[in-house]
Amino acid sequence: MSAEAADRVAVSGSRPSTPPQTSWFEFLLDEMLLENHLQKSHPDPVPVQLVIQFLEQAAKPSVNEQNQVQPPADNRRNRTLKLLALKVAAHLKWDLDVLEKGLTIPVLNMLLNELLCVSKVPPGVKHVDLDLSTLPPTTAMAVIIYNRWAIRTIVLSSFPEKQTKPGPHQMNMDYMVLCHCLLLQLKEQAADSIMVLEGSLGLKKDFYIHTLRTLDLLAADPSTANGETESSTAGLRISADELHCQVHYDLGGIFFQQGCSDQLAYEKAREHFQQTRELLLKFDLTLHVHLDEKRLAGYWNACRALTGALDPSDTQLNPYGQINIIEGSSFPQALVEAFIKDNVSLKHLVRGLDEVCHKLCVCNAVRDALQGEVLSVRFHQLLHKPRKHVVDFMLEVCTRSLDKDRSSETSKRKMVIFLKCVGLKPHLVFVVTAHKLFTELLKEEDRKILVEQMRKRSATVNLCAKPLPSFYDIPAAASVNIGQLEQQLILCLDARRIRQILIELHSMAERPFWRVNNKWEVPPDYINVILNIKDNLTKDLVYILMAKGLHCITVKDFAHTRQLFSACLELVTEFSPKLRQVMLNEMLLLEVRAHETGVAEGSNVRPPPDLVSRVRGYLEMRIHDLPLRQIVGEECVAFMLNWRENEYLTLQVPQQLVMNNPYIKLGQLLASTCKELPGPKESRRTAKELWEVVVQICSVSNQHKRNSDGRVSLIKQRESSMGILQRSRFITFIKKLREPLVLTTLISLFVRFHSIVRDDIVNEVTAEYLAIWPSTLANMQAVDVEAVAVTVKELVTYALTLNPNNQSWLITQADIYFVTNQYSAALHFYLQAGAVCSDFFTKAVAPDVYTDQVLKRMIKCCSMLNCHTQVAVLCQFLREVDYMTAFKALQEQNSHDAMDSFYDYIWDVTILEYLTHIHHKRGESEKRQIAIKAIGQTELNASNPEEVLQLAAQKRKKKFLQAMAKLYF
Repeated sequence: MSAEAADRVAVSGSRPSTPPQTSWFEFLLDEMLLENHLQKSHPDPVPVQLVIQFLEQAAKPSVNEQNQVQPPADNRRNRTLKLLALKVAAHLKWDLDVLEKGLTIPVLNMLLNELLCVSKVPPGVKHVDLDLSTLPPTTAMAVIIYNRWAIRTIVLSSFPEKQTKPGPHQMNMDYMVLCHCLLLQLKEQAADSIMVLEGSLGLKKDFYIHTLRTLDLLAADPSTANGETESSTAGLRISADELHCQVHYDLGGIFFQQGCSDQLAYEKAREHFQQTRELLLKFDLTLHVHLDEKRLAGYWNACRALTGALDPSDTQLNPYGQINIIEGSSFPQALVEAFIKDNVSLKHLVRGLDEVCHKLCVCNAVRDALQGEVLSVRFHQLLHKPRKHVVDFMLEVCTRSLDKDRSSETSKRKMVIFLKCVGLKPHLVFVVTAHKLFTELLKEEDRKILVEQMRKRSATVNLCAKPLPSFYDIPAAASVNIGQLEQQLILCLDARRIRQILIELHSMAERPFWRVNNKWEVPPDYINVILNIKDNLTKDLVYILMAKGLHCITVKDFAHTRQLFSACLELVTEFSPKLRQVMLNEMLLLEVRAHETGVAEGSNVRPPPDLVSRVRGYLEMRIHDLPLRQIVGEECVAFMLNWRENEYLTLQVPQQLVMNNPYIKLGQLLASTCKELPGPKESRRTAKELWEVVVQICSVSNQHKRNSDGRVSLIKQRESSMGILQRSRFITFIKKLREPLVLTTLISLFVRFHSIVRDDIVNEVTAEYLAIWPSTLANMQAVDVEAVAVTVKELVTYALTLNPNNQSWLITQADIYFVTNQYSAALHFYLQAGAVCSDFFTKAVAPDVYTDQVLKRMIKCCSMLNCHTQVAVLCQFLREVDYMTAFKALQEQNSHDAMDSFYDYIWDVTILEYLTHIHHKRGESEKRQIAIKAIGQTELNASNPEEVLQLAAQKRKKKFLQAMAKLYF
């Protein structure tokens, strides 16, 4: 959805239900009308309705002469309308409490973005990168207001939703999707917003906020930058303490909301609420601080309870705080005192004491049951309408009070009698019969008897002794507190229990429970289809089952995902063929990921034929108005490439799917190229097509701007829109591949690509199959050279994580380090390549691995590292010994290697004789003796047979390379 379309949806969804008496256009005709209207005691329309009307008109699209819809024009009328909306907000003193109650999220987002614009906040710069201390006061204040609203919106969205703003938007699916997308965006930027607000707390100067007058000043001279006129300091003054008080309160709210997943966040929230309370005490009259002091008190007490910071001597503690201290105390007298005070007051204000009483009652009842005594009347009253947590606690006490291995049969029998007594309550039978203790203690016959008794006791309960056969045949349990049920809904991973909880919730309140947890997210491709489900219970159930299943996939909990997706499939099959196919696609993606995860963890089992068949079925599927996630096709293509289904990808995938899904197109080209390897002539055609696709992905488009003197200058390079994929997505796709030939092909392509853009013939990177790729580029200027270099490094590094013993990839990695002058790393990988193909140099390294080019590069690495003796030794490895380089290296006196300790690895007598000469000339008698001793070895005698000389050379090669490996590994 475009920004213009989003604005239209935002304002059209917030239109008031009754037409205003004063039309919006009248405010355009009379400049003084708005201010006079806002000064009325009961203006009609009210200010927030005016904001909606102004922004609605400003966001209306235009129609050109060809009757084509165009984005809203940037003309004087629309700019004036936006300015009028800002003036209304300025009249309300930018009170976010008022604006949030009267405006929806998209409308308020549009309004505050206009505030950022007129306040001259630098566009395209993240707020977290701005230095607020250097900005004009009104500009800094605009940034603070926007980020305050961002975190407040996240907090408010986590509360149970109340439909307080009736209007057409409630039925508008596009509007709901827009709200959902905006919330996701705000949550992604939450960390930045928090940093911006925390940074504002360090500013000790006063702030200024736009008023009607300052907005008029800006409108009178729009070309003047904010801060260069009096508008920057002529606004409404907000003292630093007032702003800090408000910011501390908002930050406390967001940290408290994050506390459910991060316990330390409660500590931060407590600190901010403490600062808020201290600052509030400074003010005799808080003109510009807008916060709910009752909510602040609730936050404060909750934070202290959650962080263990309650003080027993605090006389201001409310009953909840007192009970928290009692529960955390090991001193029983405190509990007794609390009960006595409760008896004196005869009030039910201390809810925590009721909870303690209930738990005591349950524990006593279980003890009475095990002792064979009569259960108390109080316990029977408690069972009449128990809360869910009381029932759970009772079953926990039953389980913990009975040691199944050591308890006597008498105790077990008494526990069975107790469970039967509890289970006879119609509203408890489902909970009790489903509990593990019940099934362990009661025999099948006893369970049947209990069910029969229940049928006689209540005609409304219909249970059977066997497991429930269908996902739909689940009765709702007893009603419990909505908040507790929502908490259970968040934590539950059992599909049947999720449905039961939702049935109970919908019997208590009619609202969208799929919004209970802001971590529940489904792909944007599916949101419209799910939100169009008419039945609210079914809508919630489908959304939550899918969201929980997708989360389980991310944490590799595939067992729970299967159960959740299977339940969702059973549910949608009854009413939506479209959603049924969506779930089948998601279940296919689940099985593909589960199998690939197993392979990554060491399994070598081929996928079952049924899975391969389902993947093929997906790739051959005809698309008829079906929402598809590209990632499903992406993973299916990677799956087929990894299991060498090249023939299928090349010949049998429908052309329509190839054209619509870039991953399938890429997979087909890779499969075709791999299928025709290693013959370079046959593979050139498909290789050229693959080459062109990759070149487009790594291309950029230049954005130009004409200067005032008429000359055109280059401003920025952007990623080209001509590629079938963005480069980041292409890299992500590559990192799902693990088939060696496919990876070798991609490495080969990028190595050739890298060599062409670097245009350095001497220092080229090597790889297999380079001959199949083109040797030139048509438009070198369009290529993002840095992107190519980064991609080839990422690709080779990733491939080596899969197989660190592939000598071809090791040589390529070494070459990459070599051409970038990282000589130590290059030498490491050259040595590793030789080690993996020679069983750590116990065998001779094959000449096609250590070619003359590789050896010369190893020589240069040693030379650049000032290891000159190693250079001389390596010069012997060449087909023709490079005496000139060896002699030059031995002349160097500043060598960083062990020098004479390497003489034992020299088998060429000419080099040894040169060594004796050099040391004699320098007067180095000890080193000369070592060189003479090396020459004197009988196996190096020139009169020996060639086989003996070769054997001596091979022995020294192996020992030298092993010594080098110890140095560089």
